[in-house]
Amino acid sequence: MGTIYKLPLVLDPQPEGGFTVTCPFLPELITEGDSAEEAIHNAADALVAIIEAFQDLRRPLPPVLRPASSDAPIWMETVVAVP
Repeated sequence: MGTIYKLPLVLDPQPEGGFTVTCPFLPELITEGDSAEEAIHNAADALVAIIEAFQDLRRPLPPVLRPASSDAPIWMETVVAVP
């Protein structure tokens, strides 16, 4: 398992279908997906690219991008689709 980051995500439904994903604390994070599950998966990919870009530019990560503690429970809200 990789590093876990805890970020709020906004899934905005699109008229043509699917979702646009943004993070109110990290304006660089913008992606989309055809389903909520795909959108969340794509947000993880976008976060990897953002972290790599900050590292390549030798810039410190924004304060909001701190790994979650590995020895404490993680409180989260998520999207669960049921048939």
